[in-house]
Amino acid sequence: MAKTQLNVRVDEGTARAARERALARGMSVNRYIEELVRQDTGEVGHTFVEAAADFMKSYESVFAEEFGADREGHRVRRSEGRH
Repeated sequence: MAKTQLNVRVDEGTARAARERALARGMSVNRYIEELVRQDTGEVGHTFVEAAADFMKSYESVFAEEFGADREGHRVRRSEGRH
């Protein structure tokens, strides 16, 4: 993905907070700001949901074996009866 430079002006307290937060997370200020914008626009949430869906597809049979498969969506444990 091509990068575009974006210059912003913030007060010194905001700049200091951004530097401190980025440092605490082990990333550059640029990366930190980029992550904040992605979170705000929901991109991270969509990525998480897609990853969770892929995980469930991969392990669906394991969950079905452990909790049972109920076509109506109720979870059933092997040791429990139907709810």
